[in-house]
Amino acid sequence: MSFKRKEPRLETALENEGPLDNWERGLLEQVVTANLAESRRARRWGIFFKLATLVYVSILLLLLFPPDFMATVKSTKEHTALVDVKGVIAPSTKAAADEIVKGLRNAFEDKKTKAIILRINSPGGSPVQAGYVYNEIKRLREKHEDIPVYAVIADMGASGAYYIAAAADAIYADKASIVGSIGVLMNGFGFVEAMEELGIERRLLTSGDHKGILDPFSPIKEGEVVHVQGLLGKIHQQFITAVKEGRKGKLQDNPQIFSGLFWTGEESLQLGLVDGLGSSGYVAREVVGVEEIVDFTAKEDWMKRLSERLGTGIGRSLAASLGLDGAPELR
Repeated sequence: MSFKRKEPRLETALENEGPLDNWERGLLEQVVTANLAESRRARRWGIFFKLATLVYVSILLLLLFPPDFMATVKSTKEHTALVDVKGVIAPSTKAAADEIVKGLRNAFEDKKTKAIILRINSPGGSPVQAGYVYNEIKRLREKHEDIPVYAVIADMGASGAYYIAAAADAIYADKASIVGSIGVLMNGFGFVEAMEELGIERRLLTSGDHKGILDPFSPIKEGEVVHVQGLLGKIHQQFITAVKEGRKGKLQDNPQIFSGLFWTGEESLQLGLVDGLGSSGYVAREVVGVEEIVDFTAKEDWMKRLSERLGTGIGRSLAASLGLDGAPELR
């Protein structure tokens, strides 16, 4: 004989409890209310954290990619085009020849461009990169004879930066700008005596008598110094020729101009290194006669910008700034 247990219905159970009915209902309501409140609280916190994450990501994106990151240059009326030359002039930098030339070509090809301003703030850099830009400016000016190019030096327009500026129709600077430094250098370090003091032996194997030229851990050789000095002299002469051609007789007859020295904007005006004093706004307004300025500076690839912001470009930039890459520099 088997017995099947019957589950009492909830209504029957509550009815049988009698005086406990109100207490149980009150407790049940409290539990349900507490659960609902906790759910609402959790939902509110979830929304808060989602919004906070969204704000954080938005700020991060704005830092990595400023609002002009994907901006397309458009203008329906005449304007003065602007191209920045900022920082060390070298491959893989903002002032690389490819980046500058890209901006220049876009500016020249825009049908509403009245004139172009090269806004320069650079200590110089690679003579090859500077030469590329110089030659391209000359080529584009011949192709677009009605679009003049003005170089405007901000804080600094020295060495390779001045090389580029010399290709412009006219150069302007601030009275406190640093201008000039028409020279070439190649720098490094020598550790020979330090190694001797520490008892370190240098073991350098080469194929070719001069393959280890200017090795910082080996004694310097007079013949190699003469060779390198001759190389620098030839690059310097190329620099001088480009400046004289670009300035077209505007320079004063002063040999110090090509000595590597630099001057203020005011002094540069007297020496003929610049044609006037003024900012980009002044040139657009008073010289070009078109106050509206449209920026044609080439924008960085977003992956490149991200990697550099995360620090992968620090070593390369530091090496270039210190001249540890061993390349000649117009600085």
